[in-house]
Amino acid sequence: MGLPSLLPLPLLLLLCCAPGRADPGRAAGCDLQPVTAEPLVTLSYATGTVPRGCVSSGSLKTPQEVHILSVQASKASTFTLNVSVMPRGGGCTRRAVLILHCARCSATVTSSCPNLLVRTNASLGPAANASSLGLELPEDAGERELLQWAWGAYGGVTSYSQLQDPRGVLLRLGEDSGSPEECVPQERFNATPHLETEVFFRGVKGCSSGTAESSGAAHIIRLQPDRSSAITEVYLSLSCAEVAMSNQLLILQSRANLTWSLSVKNCHIQFLVSGTYKIAAMSTTLLKGEVLPDTEQGLIAKAFEKNYKVIASYSTIPVSTRVTLEIQEHEVAKEPPTTPTPTSPPSDTLSHTLLRMLQPWKCTDDTMEIVIARSLLESIKDVVNITLRDISCQAEKNATHFMLRTPLSHCGTSLESKGHAKNELILSLSKGSSLRSVPVPFQCTIPRELFLRLFPTAAFEAPQTELEVNKEAYLQASMRWEDYPADLQLKECWLAAPGAEPRLLVLANKAQGSGVAVLEGPPSSRARKVWRFRFTFAVPEGVRVPFSASLTCKAGLQNNTIFEKVLEVTVKDVWRPHNNGGLGLAAVLGITFGAFLIGALLTAVLWYIYSHTRPISKMQPVSATAPASESSSTNHSIGSTQSTPCSTSSVA
Repeated sequence: MGLPSLLPLPLLLLLCCAPGRADPGRAAGCDLQPVTAEPLVTLSYATGTVPRGCVSSGSLKTPQEVHILSVQASKASTFTLNVSVMPRGGGCTRRAVLILHCARCSATVTSSCPNLLVRTNASLGPAANASSLGLELPEDAGERELLQWAWGAYGGVTSYSQLQDPRGVLLRLGEDSGSPEECVPQERFNATPHLETEVFFRGVKGCSSGTAESSGAAHIIRLQPDRSSAITEVYLSLSCAEVAMSNQLLILQSRANLTWSLSVKNCHIQFLVSGTYKIAAMSTTLLKGEVLPDTEQGLIAKAFEKNYKVIASYSTIPVSTRVTLEIQEHEVAKEPPTTPTPTSPPSDTLSHTLLRMLQPWKCTDDTMEIVIARSLLESIKDVVNITLRDISCQAEKNATHFMLRTPLSHCGTSLESKGHAKNELILSLSKGSSLRSVPVPFQCTIPRELFLRLFPTAAFEAPQTELEVNKEAYLQASMRWEDYPADLQLKECWLAAPGAEPRLLVLANKAQGSGVAVLEGPPSSRARKVWRFRFTFAVPEGVRVPFSASLTCKAGLQNNTIFEKVLEVTVKDVWRPHNNGGLGLAAVLGITFGAFLIGALLTAVLWYIYSHTRPISKMQPVSATAPASESSSTNHSIGSTQSTPCSTSSVA
């Protein structure tokens, strides 16, 4: 079974579950609002674009180059800022001055150039390889005052950059003779050639639905569409608080041709990823994500679809090469353990992190399937076997995969409310001559959708996708709906084939037409309903048998909510060969009779030729009056002439 991508995979991956578009209607009741309290996440990203900035060649005629950083912050409290100053290709050839205007900063400046002078009003820590002086400017000095002061003090300005909520700055020294003579600040200035900054994102939003109890929390990062961007890979560093496993989801939405490189520390979290992705330090293999909605409501609906009814953070940021996300925990344990928790072996931590990121489990309304590519377990050494909580449920393994399929009612699976099934993957790791078990708890989302399965017999075992002509077939429709299961009803089912009118099979759970019978299904549980019926796909003699057909069913609620499912099947006719160029009985008899006539005519022609081309001597009878000696002499003469021409000449 293909995965689909909540993190699909060769491991099937769920990153996550089956791909598809989320219904925006699911996002109803979630109105994103700015997070005013202390946010549960810290998000920052690298960029070379500054709110305002400029460059100039005006410092080329002075003894030093001069760079101005004007820092603005959204928060009133003091914050730390790391500034790294490094030379470009030419090395530290000229004296450099850094003017750092940041009255509420606790700044650290590092540089490989010993001739750097830092002029700042920030609280400055020890500056590596740099000397520092104060900055005689008021705290609220604007860009005009800064530029005028720098020009008056040093005779020119190399660059000016206004920064909003920076976390760190990388400044590259150097001057460009091709720059304008005057530094005139511009909006949204591209300072990439000489500056890169990591900035905090302060526009985090959030919301929750009215049924958020017992559901998980989702974090969504959406990259702004930018077709002109040359960035092809985003490095995402994710870290979480030191807490027990929590039920969280991270959605990463971007254009399809972008690759996410994920570095995860201390996080038990599920993923949904656009484009392709890889897990840093675990595997260099590129894994395929899934197509995610590209709208705010669509992404929220996708989270709700997976039963994450709290949008803890929603952030839209520019495309960046580096993104850092720090997630705090939503709940704190009420009674922390009195004894210290033993440190897990590295292989245990790696197993938890890898499997929870890849999520190889997939659920339907009555089955659980796990498919894990063995190549993706290379970072976990010596995986001998994989089971579920019930160790009798062992995964089958071949040269490439571990595979396990089981009903939801077996193998120790517990069905939770709100459409989840919980179990444990237990990895048996070889350690010398002994085995060590590593349990990895997980929960699998049961989709709220209609399922169709076709069976060859009334036992309803071993579903298939082949529909046999003129033979009874058995169809089962089923769905889990925990909210109001009594309201869920089967509306209609029909069969459609190319070149023929659709045939209605069931309407309001009642059989329609000959050969159709509604059957008694298994007892429906509190949360799952099952409908079964029998039908025959009849194709009259002489009518072309189609190669494929489709079975479609609709179920609905009293509020007119409709769930539709289509099952594509191939058509098989064991009594008649397919009308794909095969020969019928009449054609075979015609060919046989024709071959017989041709053979007879050829025989007659050959006999005629043979009988009219025999030698004359063999065709004429011997005269009855000729003496025997003459006849003998003649035969002898002829014989002599034919055999010895020289003796014939001698006789003459």
